[in-house]
Amino acid sequence: MKVVGFAGYSGSGKTTLIERVIPALKARGLRVSIAKHAHHNFDVDHPGKDTYRHRAAGAFEVVVASDRRLALMREFEQPAKLTVHHLLAELYDGVDWVLVEGFKTSDLLKVEVWRGQPGAEVRYPHDHFIVAIATDQPSLPTETLRPVLDLNDPDAVAAWLVEHGDRFEYRLENYT
Repeated sequence: MKVVGFAGYSGSGKTTLIERVIPALKARGLRVSIAKHAHHNFDVDHPGKDTYRHRAAGAFEVVVASDRRLALMREFEQPAKLTVHHLLAELYDGVDWVLVEGFKTSDLLKVEVWRGQPGAEVRYPHDHFIVAIATDQPSLPTETLRPVLDLNDPDAVAAWLVEHGDRFEYRLENYT
């Protein structure tokens, strides 16, 4: 599988770009997964549902499946410091691309999403894992030889990813 991160400040458009790149990759016949970092007490379950009740009763893991989807929820008794590599190890290995959001300091190759928010500094001059910048700005605050992609053209971003796909080939053993 190929893995690329999307890094940027809150409100820079990472989620919107990823949301628009997914169908552009799928239109090319590719299977896409997402790995996302969330804040402390996020929840995907709802009070009153069986799975929520099982977790509330103390289950370490709850896996629920239908003929359309599977979900795994795991409760940590103590805060766990999971890396993006822990999440990637959980994913189905029949996927073509994994788009990662929320692990901006990871050691994955990343596209920086930058809109020039006031007070926001670009990361690419100091992060050698950033391989391209997606922006809607006419110029960047610091010159770079990295490719500059149009943030408002997700098909072009997808095309660039596919064209450079060999760079993004991921092997977990390279990170453990």
